[in-house]
Amino acid sequence: MPWVICAGPESSPQAVRCAESLAIDLGGVVSRMSAEDHDSSVALVSHLPQIMSSLVASRLQETPAQAMALAGNGLRDVTRIAASDPRLWVQILSGNAPRLVEILYGVREDLNRLINTLEDPLADGARLDMAQLISEGNTGQARIPGKHGAPPQSFVSFTVLVDDTPGQIARLLTEIGEIGVNLEDLRLEHSSGQQVGRAEISVLPSRVHNLVHELSARGWKVVE
Repeated sequence: MPWVICAGPESSPQAVRCAESLAIDLGGVVSRMSAEDHDSSVALVSHLPQIMSSLVASRLQETPAQAMALAGNGLRDVTRIAASDPRLWVQILSGNAPRLVEILYGVREDLNRLINTLEDPLADGARLDMAQLISEGNTGQARIPGKHGAPPQSFVSFTVLVDDTPGQIARLLTEIGEIGVNLEDLRLEHSSGQQVGRAEISVLPSRVHNLVHELSARGWKVVE
């Protein structure tokens, strides 16, 4: 977990060292920033995602049930943090409003650009504009650090079919641990109308072959 130490003019070197030692003892990854740099950073990497997630989820309030039944992991991923506590976020957003507003100005420009493009999607350059938007998102997403602030890594994913009965996910995770492979990411999806779930497993490329082989040998149905 990242810890940021924002030493002020009145912070003593002893207090800063004490805070840094505490963070390290608790397994934190320590950075030092000014308070202004910290607030600007979290406005982008923390507060903006909350706002965008809440805005998307708010569009679902009157959505018919048959439309919601079509929802997949994409919608779940985007709206997961929309379940956050409103009271907490009122305080956070109010306290860091100036930095967040500057970022939202840029988002507004991008949205207006996309709206203009989609109003005439067959116009010259429209498809290029859409592709550029997605490509810019690819570039930004690739810069997101891995676990514990590590550099981004490429993982390999595969799917394990899991019976929709109590204890199956726990058994799967236990057996992955017994095989000795570190799980980098896990996503769960229930197959609509079927008594089976889909567990998307992500691991380092060097470990995927052994893990697939071992899970298959233990009776799990693996879909690569």
